[in-house]
Amino acid sequence: MITINDISARIAGRLLLDHASVSLPAGTKAGLVGRNGAGKSTLFRIITGDLGAETGSVSIPKNARIGQVAQEAPGTEESLLSIVLSADKERSSLLKEAETARDPHRIAEIQMRLVDIDAHSAEARAASILAGLGFSQEAQSRPASAFSGGWRMRVALASVLFAEPDLLLLDEPTNYLDLEGTLWLEDYVRRYPHTVIIISHDRDLLNNAVNSIVHLDQKKLTFYRGGYDQFERQKAEADELQTKAKAKNDAARKHLQSFIDRFKAKASKARQAQSRVKALERMGTVAAVIEDHVQPITFPEPEKQPASPIVAISGGAVGYQPEKPILKGLNLRIDNDDRIALLGSNGNGKSTFAKFISGRLAPQAGEVRLAPNLKIGFFAQHQLDDLIPGDSPVEHVRRLMPDAPEAKVRARVAQMGLATEKMSTAAKDLSGGEKARLLMGLAAFHAPNLLILDEPTNHLDIDSRRALIEALNDYEGAVILISHDRHLIEATVDRLWLVNNGTVTTFDGDMEEYRDLVVSSGKKKDDKVQLDETASKADQRKLNAEKRASLAPLKKKINEVESLTGKLEKLIQALDVELADPQLYEKAPAKAAEKAKQRGEAAAKLAAAEEQWLELSSEYEGAMAG
Repeated sequence: MITINDISARIAGRLLLDHASVSLPAGTKAGLVGRNGAGKSTLFRIITGDLGAETGSVSIPKNARIGQVAQEAPGTEESLLSIVLSADKERSSLLKEAETARDPHRIAEIQMRLVDIDAHSAEARAASILAGLGFSQEAQSRPASAFSGGWRMRVALASVLFAEPDLLLLDEPTNYLDLEGTLWLEDYVRRYPHTVIIISHDRDLLNNAVNSIVHLDQKKLTFYRGGYDQFERQKAEADELQTKAKAKNDAARKHLQSFIDRFKAKASKARQAQSRVKALERMGTVAAVIEDHVQPITFPEPEKQPASPIVAISGGAVGYQPEKPILKGLNLRIDNDDRIALLGSNGNGKSTFAKFISGRLAPQAGEVRLAPNLKIGFFAQHQLDDLIPGDSPVEHVRRLMPDAPEAKVRARVAQMGLATEKMSTAAKDLSGGEKARLLMGLAAFHAPNLLILDEPTNHLDIDSRRALIEALNDYEGAVILISHDRHLIEATVDRLWLVNNGTVTTFDGDMEEYRDLVVSSGKKKDDKVQLDETASKADQRKLNAEKRASLAPLKKKINEVESLTGKLEKLIQALDVELADPQLYEKAPAKAAEKAKQRGEAAAKLAAAEEQWLELSSEYEGAMAG
């Protein structure tokens, strides 16, 4: 059990947590969600002891090991495999002691402990984790200094996963993973044997890898059972009930206040008026539901859409060095209404292909035909560094509209989804999400016919990702998307292209089939995912169908318990609204007592149902993973 009790914390004078509390049972997989800047990372620092809280405490079982990804990625001359193996401090210490120990009893103790912690399979486990995160067997033997910062962060993630702490804290781990690595991590977290708290804006990860959500909102923590979709439904229902309760409370208070105002000066009514004043004080108020407004994102529509195909490639090849193409044998066409997602592990050439299509890389072979007057907009995360640090969004846009009046310039900035108060803020002081919005707006400024987005979501929270989905679905041009966010892909594209084995081909399945191929391939081998060696899609679907059929009774029971918990939650919420009415106690005290009794019984049943749900879900997940 992990208990966060009455925590308050400030950063730079700003209150982020205000007497917040939550408890997590052992073995919980929890997603920590909330708007950017709400204080999620601050809470992690309090849990690890890196930051002191103003009030409250964090209770964690004695001797429990806490693990999180290192702030700085390793860049030494050690091999990747050696770095990951050294993350298990106890194993490393025992192996070192075993080299010099002379006492037979101590030698026996060391060997017994090495067996207990499964030390002899450590190298295979470390290699498997590195493979899941995209490192080939050859890459695992290379020094960390040979890799870029993003790949080194994967090594840091592999290290903490290998150490297998009792409490695993992951802060936006998918920001430096590709889709394939994200799918592998999703499966790994779901099967992880200990407690996990993960900060993420990846909706699919929060639906498939965790069994509960902790929502940080208005400086408070609230626990919800289930994945992100269930959290959204429960939150919406609770907000609706609270809104109704507030309206009822406001009406009752208004009625009492009107009586007080009318009769408090009359001697004959003074006693009744005073009684109403006390009743008004006892009643209290119901807080209003506060909704955070998310700025929409808008992409300007192309003035004229050229006839299809807008891009046609025949026998194309592209690379960075002469006679050494990264991709070749490209025979593809893009139509004016295409929505295409590029799949494939990092390093296979997705970004290279995007640069090729956008004209940033010239073809090394073959022919590329573009429609006349084709406009292409291109966004990539690394372009965030191209923003001028001291210039505001208005100044960035004014360069593209030098003769336009101020009002029009600001209107274009507003279309990018930046709030009025941020329009004059220097780029260096904008959040990552605000910089991404500005850069996407600049990329699409001239109303392109084809919009290419390379990992657009890294700094966007869930609500901003929803705004991006809406913007892409409203956009009339063609789209090429590279993203590790499966929900974004499923919600916006209709074609999948696989970048693999030095070329680009169409992928005929859907994202669920692609996920199954990636996960099943990762379990079978420790090398990079090789999709061409997996079972056929028909065989895979058959195996999945057979597994689902065998687990159908268990799944049905889980659904029944979920339905029961939902009904009990609604009953408790309805009873709470009734019990909050002070007139119930005055007019019908017996009924109030009965309602209170019903509420207690419902709460007990809900606790039992939630415990049963956790047990059944663990059983189901274990069977699916097996």
